[in-house]
Amino acid sequence: MSEKLDRRTFMGTALGAAASLGAAGAAAQAPGPMASDMLNRYVPTPSQGKKPQLFRAELDIRDCEVEGKIPSDLNGAFYRTGPDAQYPLAPGNIPFDGEGHVSMFTFANGRVDFKSRFVRNERYVAQDKAGKILFPMYRNPYVNDPSVKGLSRGTHNTHIIHHNGKLLALKEDSPPAAMDLRTLETLDPVYRFDGQLQSETFTAHPKIDSVTGNMIAFGYEAKGFATDDVNVFEYTPQGKKVWDAWVKVPYVGMLHDFAVTQNYVVLYVIPLAYDEAQIKRGGIHWSWYGGQPTYFGFFRRGGDGKDVRWIKGPERSATHVMGCFDDGKRIVVDVEMSASNPFPFMPMRDGSHWDPVKGASRMTRLSVDLSKKTPKEYGIEVLYQNLLGALPRIDDRYNTVPYSVGFLPCPDPDPKDPAKRPSSCYARMDIPTRTAQIYRGEEDVTLAEACFAPRSKTAPEGSGYLMGVASHGKENGRCDLVILDAQHIDQGPVATVKLPTKIVGQIHGWWVPEAELPPKKA
Repeated sequence: MSEKLDRRTFMGTALGAAASLGAAGAAAQAPGPMASDMLNRYVPTPSQGKKPQLFRAELDIRDCEVEGKIPSDLNGAFYRTGPDAQYPLAPGNIPFDGEGHVSMFTFANGRVDFKSRFVRNERYVAQDKAGKILFPMYRNPYVNDPSVKGLSRGTHNTHIIHHNGKLLALKEDSPPAAMDLRTLETLDPVYRFDGQLQSETFTAHPKIDSVTGNMIAFGYEAKGFATDDVNVFEYTPQGKKVWDAWVKVPYVGMLHDFAVTQNYVVLYVIPLAYDEAQIKRGGIHWSWYGGQPTYFGFFRRGGDGKDVRWIKGPERSATHVMGCFDDGKRIVVDVEMSASNPFPFMPMRDGSHWDPVKGASRMTRLSVDLSKKTPKEYGIEVLYQNLLGALPRIDDRYNTVPYSVGFLPCPDPDPKDPAKRPSSCYARMDIPTRTAQIYRGEEDVTLAEACFAPRSKTAPEGSGYLMGVASHGKENGRCDLVILDAQHIDQGPVATVKLPTKIVGQIHGWWVPEAELPPKKA
């Protein structure tokens, strides 16, 4: 049983590199609008009967209008990235194949500037020269234009992170692109860490170690298209690789994210898997293989990966990790999880229709008992039954150690009018007590993934600011940046950066404090 989804609700469900909202509560209610409306520009429904609208505007807005007051201890840059189609997408393609468009809000002494730029990667430059799409289908090399043979197909549209003085734009099917942290100029379209990156791919979700500051990352299909090889590696903040390992996965499924503790690396394989027949028919890379198992794989960090252990589990989707840790007795991974395919636009292998109830994600704790030499199962515990949502975040200073605070975009878990479509909200979750604070957005406003900025380097966990872009549906998608006191999000914004226009949509965002930005150029 599921309600018919309207277009805006469908698109709210679709956003996120990993998950979606489906049903509200135990009843099969339609999901609430969860993201910026950027996907509305790309995927027309049959009822529209018109071509999707492209955005493509690279913007500079100096000294943005601010409602309220920017906190004096909020100085740095909030970076965002998402797909922004360079040319209309080919029929049958999915919105995740748009070109990477990076934007930034720069905060300095109460002033906010906005800038956005496309990533000038090899794909973008080749298509710009040709004046048309040359990579017409999501991660399908067989349909590429012959002129792009040997070029990277990376869009760099999924996530960004700063490392060794550079902003790295990420897409999991290719090496990063390196950009200037101040200007967003593309410095290296295929960045291989001075030749140290052996993998042909690089995850969109590297982790920064909470103790050393090292960056731990991985690539799947690491030896080439559709291979079952995974390469895991670690770099110092100065860019030196300190170790790497190679492991084989049980099958070639989407490894969008992973977990890293102080002692372990965790890979989680889901049945959104490589579909060779679909690829040969000219389709996209993935299909959902209903009824297929998951695999929880873990091995010692810093080793060669030969000790990897795979634990078979039930059909599930788990794409974005919120937090993880190990205490010597257990490995714990908190992740958004759904019973089936979370993506409305990813095909079901058996030809069935996407199910918004089974596709609904909840924050879920996976755990493995380390006292058992050969554990045969992993634990699955839903942390919040009444919170649906995708794109969870934490205070990134706690990436690899025990943590207690998480943040989640979600529909209203307790709407005043149950008959009304749930509003777009942010939740601050206190994990030990399983309680949550809720910020409720304005009516007809969708909220993108939020990002946390600590008050200072030494501030307590969760003490700082939560920020996210709000898109106004009644104002043609015009956007604001909402800034909340992360300890009191239910009290509403402390400041709102008012933009005069809509901006490129976002999948993920990243905060860089002023002290870690390079000096401003004259």
